Amino acid sequence: MKKIIAHLAGIALGIAATTGCSGSDGSVKGNSKVDMQEAAEKADALVYRTFRAVRPPLDWTHDASDHGSCGGSDEYGDVTRRAIVMTKVSDERRGALLGVIERYWKKSGLKITKVIPDKEFPEMYAETGDGLLRTGLVVGGEGQFFLDVQTACVRTSEVKAPATQTRGRSYYGKDVPRPNVTDPFWSSRKPISH
Repeated sequence: MKKIIAHLAGIALGIAATTGCSGSDGSVKGNSKVDMQEAAEKADALVYRTFRAVRPPLDWTHDASDHGSCGGSDEYGDVTRRAIVMTKVSDERRGALLGVIERYWKKSGLKITKVIPDKEFPEMYAETGDGLLRTGLVVGGEGQFFLDVQTACVRTSEVKAPATQTRGRSYYGKDVPRPNVTDPFWSSRKPISH
């Protein structure tokens, strides 16, 4: 369990390391063209489109999101959206799913910034061309996939809960269990033939 928590914390740290919002003089710089709600909606859309690109489809749920100020500034803040895959993805199909998502991100104009090809807990990070969104995909215990999208520093505003439709049961605002949906393709233990 500690290893899983450490890996999930790694998503936040990996994304946060690339979201520098401070100027060289310590002042907070941010994107004043977008507010936190607008950025959150773009993050939600990236989560939704990422999972929609996967065929056969996966069951997934929103997880707790958060938002706050950047560098203690009341003028700028950022938002983190989280989603968790509820479909059981076997060891044999894990690489295929990572590949599908990596290809989709590249096709959508995201730049892959880091890949950690760990056999048990692989990780992949990317960012949008405009630097507004940074995303991380991490495999945790029992092959469960965790997707985080963090925004850059943007104008402070109120932030609503994600409005995009999940696939399968929604656990938003609840404890998310281990993957509990079996899929004939993604849960199969047969290697994919080439």
